Amino acid sequence: MVLDRYRKAADWFLIPVASRLLHVNPNLVSWGALFAAVGAGIAFFFGGGGLLGLALLLILVNSYLDALDGKIAKMAGKASARGDFLDHVLDRYADVFLLGGVAFNAMYCRLGVGTLALLGVLLTSYMGTQAQAVGQGRVYGGVLGRADRLVLLFVGCLIQWIVAPSGGVAVGAGVLALGPLEWFMVLFAVLGNVTAVQRAMKIWRGFS
Repeated sequence: MVLDRYRKAADWFLIPVASRLLHVNPNLVSWGALFAAVGAGIAFFFGGGGLLGLALLLILVNSYLDALDGKIAKMAGKASARGDFLDHVLDRYADVFLLGGVAFNAMYCRLGVGTLALLGVLLTSYMGTQAQAVGQGRVYGGVLGRADRLVLLFVGCLIQWIVAPSGGVAVGAGVLALGPLEWFMVLFAVLGNVTAVQRAMKIWRGFS
């Protein structure tokens, strides 16, 4: 969770906006983040230069709103267990749409690779909430957090957009001849599952 260490550094562009939106229900901002993710997922699914450009923009919107909702909730004194639950549920749907859009577009990714990436992401989140379910508190550790995934997905999308917006370009040889976005999906598959195992081990040790 490399980027999570720098959450405070993001306050300079979150607090000025959040301070002007204290009257807004932060749950509405969470829904806005989801709609941006759905739009990006649809853009990934249909693909092409213009839609990849739209996906890039919507990833940024999702990332910003996902950070902004919590900041508004804290500053306005509206933080609640219900809001936290909704935020995590919507984040999981956002993950599915974002990565699923890539996974189900054969121009950018083989379905098997995309499926493994989705499994890694969802299992990572499951381990975090399962720790909370057994009384250990939510676990956020591991090598690949959500902020890291969003940044990497943006970078992968940007490279794909520049190099081959309609697919057809592979880097590597043999079974490892993959497109730019597909290489990032491999990274999500590997590091996502590594993070899930790291969290599972931390939870297991917590019982001793």
